[in-house]
Amino acid sequence: MSEPPLSLLDVINRFIESDAVVLPVFNSLSFRIQEEISKKEPSIQVIEKIIASDQGLATQVLKIANSAFYRGLSAVGTVRAAIMRLGMQEIAKVVLLATSQQHFQSADTTINRLMKKLWQHAVGCAYGAVWLSRRHTYGIEQSQAFFGGLFHDVGRLLVLVIIEQIKKRNKQLKITDALLLEAMDRLHAHEGGKLLAHWNMPEYFCVIAREHHAAEIDEKNVLMLLVRMANLVCHKIGIGLTHDPSLILPATLEADLLNLSEIDLAELEIFLEDTAVLSS
Repeated sequence: MSEPPLSLLDVINRFIESDAVVLPVFNSLSFRIQEEISKKEPSIQVIEKIIASDQGLATQVLKIANSAFYRGLSAVGTVRAAIMRLGMQEIAKVVLLATSQQHFQSADTTINRLMKKLWQHAVGCAYGAVWLSRRHTYGIEQSQAFFGGLFHDVGRLLVLVIIEQIKKRNKQLKITDALLLEAMDRLHAHEGGKLLAHWNMPEYFCVIAREHHAAEIDEKNVLMLLVRMANLVCHKIGIGLTHDPSLILPATLEADLLNLSEIDLAELEIFLEDTAVLSS
C-alpha cells in the first residue's frame, strides 16, 4: 500500500529538517548606523560613509527620503542632505527599511504578491509601534519599537522563502493561496523566532516573533504590547494580508493596558494610512 501524500506543512517541515533551507541574510549596515547614533556624539560623516558605501542602499535611502511621507519643499539629492533633513534617528529607520525590503521580493508571481502585502504590513507595524511609543511614556526606545514592529511577522516571510525554494525543486507542486496562508499561520511564529536568533538579534525581539499571537498577554512586556496593538490597527484598516474592519480597537486588552483612548487609536489609523507610500 502506497503512503498517503504529504501535506504542505509536512513537506515544509521535512525541508527545514533536511537543512536544505537557504536563510535570508540580514544586512548589518543598519546596525552599524544604530551603533553610531547611540554614541554621545554621533558623527554625520560616519553615517554618511556607511550609507554611501553601498550604492543600492544610498539610492533606496534617497527614494524613501523623497517619498510623500517624508518629502519637504524640495527633493534631496545627496545622502548628507537626507540625513540633515530627517535627522539621525529617522535616517536609521529609513536604512533599516531600505536594507530589509530586498527580502520581500520573489520571481514567483503568487509568492511575490503575498510578500508585497507582508512588506506593507511590516512597514505599517513598524511605524505604528513607533507612533504608539511616543504617545505616552512607556520607556521604550523608538528603535526597539521600530525593529519589533518591522520583524514581528518575519516568520511569514521565511515560510514563503522556503516554499519558493521547494517549488524550484519540484516544478509540479501545486500550491493554492489557501495552503500558503495556512502554512504561514501555522509556522510563522516558531520559524520567525528561530530566524531572528540565527541573525543574532536580542532575545526580546525573538520573543516578539515567537509569542505575538499568544493567548495570554505578558502585561509587563510593553514592547510586545506596542507591537500587538500596531498589528491590530493594521488588521482593522487592511494593511497586509488581513482586513477585519469589525475590530473594536478601544475594547482590546492591549489598548487598555497601554492606556490608549478612542481618539488615540483613530489618529493612529489616519497616520498609518500615510505609511502606504513607504511600502510601494
